Amino acid sequence: MTPGPHSLLQLIWLASPALPVGGFSYSEGVEAAVEWAGIDSEPRAAEWLADQLHLSFARGDLALFAQAVGAWRANDMQRVRELNQWVMNTRESAEFFLQTEQMGRSFVEWLKLHHADTAEVFAGLPATYPVAFAFAVSRTDASVHDGCLAFAFGWAENMVAAAVKAVPLGQSAGQRILGRLSQEIPDAVARAMALGDDERQAFAPLLAVLSARHETQYSRLFRS
Repeated sequence: MTPGPHSLLQLIWLASPALPVGGFSYSEGVEAAVEWAGIDSEPRAAEWLADQLHLSFARGDLALFAQAVGAWRANDMQRVRELNQWVMNTRESAEFFLQTEQMGRSFVEWLKLHHADTAEVFAGLPATYPVAFAFAVSRTDASVHDGCLAFAFGWAENMVAAAVKAVPLGQSAGQRILGRLSQEIPDAVARAMALGDDERQAFAPLLAVLSARHETQYSRLFRS
């Protein structure tokens, strides 16, 4: 079912890179990949981000996000806490852990401007970014599927922006890469929504190694 105008606008807002949660300051390994994995052109950047979408993001955070929206709507706080802890447990580098922690904390602060019960809901819950984003979507009339599309597109837009700066690439190249990712996101969402607890995974060894190396990279623009 197509979301109504209000829900659609809310999803667009949530996916916007202008949301004050600090996503623009992270490259999630892209900057390190430029230095050590040969990501030096538009085709290589496009392949890298498409692989990251399908092999890492869709099988991990996107799958968890889909489950978290349902948990929030069912008011199942035990389930929410279990999912939140899974995110914390599966960050494979210090930078990835700090990213999800900082962005989750900033997202909760933004949510306080829009939902009067935010402080109460998140009391004692150090929300990770996917779980905080899921709460925001759960308060809309949007379907879980459409929420996943928004979550994935927001991720893609941030990653393309990082690649444009780090490779570097021109804006037109960035738009071509984003266009490709947009074509692939629906399939990634479908696979993510079909995964159960025992099928989620956050095993991306090369990405983890690059993230760890980024911590001591000689010159860098991003925090991860």
